[in-house]
Amino acid sequence: MLAFATVAIDLVAIALLTFGIYFPRHRRRDLVAAFLGVNVGVLAVSLVLASSTVGAGLGLGLFGVLSIIRLRSDEIEQHEVAYYFSALAIGLISGLGTAPSALTVGLIALIIAVLFIADHPRLFPRTRQQTITLDSAFTDEGALTAHLAALLGGRIRSVQVRQLDLVNDTTQVDVRFDVAERRIRGGQHDELAPATSAVGVPVSR
Repeated sequence: MLAFATVAIDLVAIALLTFGIYFPRHRRRDLVAAFLGVNVGVLAVSLVLASSTVGAGLGLGLFGVLSIIRLRSDEIEQHEVAYYFSALAIGLISGLGTAPSALTVGLIALIIAVLFIADHPRLFPRTRQQTITLDSAFTDEGALTAHLAALLGGRIRSVQVRQLDLVNDTTQVDVRFDVAERRIRGGQHDELAPATSAVGVPVSR
């Protein structure tokens, strides 16, 4: 009976995290399956190991192995890493507990609350990060910053040159900037982001 209660708590938590927070904000269907599968898989293994004297150690080892495997993927963004770890943690906390307790429920609620706040669209709504390939080779940082400010229509906070190609006359940069308030009110930043972020992919020198 206690196992059913544990499973119920976990399923409610991962459903809230995935369908209540993540998917409405980011709309990646493939990661919905990943979060649910990882959570339920870790929960199942943790429940089996909970009765073992080495259950906690094996559970933490499983957590580490799954984390390393998943983080080798190039398709996951940093905010999605947070959701992935949270799905793992919820499954592990639920499965390793001998019975549902106030501490277990509190920790799970804390994880969900932190992600709800930290990934909320109203938190730093003007801040953007994009990787852009420009059709000119900029050797002067001031000129590069001015060009990006005019192109993006915002205040440039940080610029990191990823690749400077003098032969093909291109510059690839990682830029952090604040969108102008008029763009946010007019919804223009939603049109700008796909066009600029899809131009280039970080390339190592």
